[in-house]
Amino acid sequence: MYLYNVTLILEDAAAEEWLQWMQDIHIPEVMATGLFVSNRLLKVVDSPNEGVTYCAQYVAETLEQYNKYQEEFAPALQAELNERYKNRFVAYRSLMEFVG
Repeated sequence: MYLYNVTLILEDAAAEEWLQWMQDIHIPEVMATGLFVSNRLLKVVDSPNEGVTYCAQYVAETLEQYNKYQEEFAPALQAELNERYKNRFVAYRSLMEFVG
């Protein structure tokens, strides 16, 4: 199993709108690909960064499913995020494997 983590640091002024968009539109679109078995959205409470920090996490059963998401779906979904919130966020993406 693999955890795809997207950490976003948003400007304070964009955070509330972004959160609503994530919950209503973006996360359902990601889950609709059928390539992840679960997801969660977390707010970082002790972030050293200015702004508001969130982590969107998605669990894939196989590396192949994650790779398919990255190849077929991620570019368009990330482009939509970039267009809606241009210059109002920074994102860091990582892939982790469950070991226990």
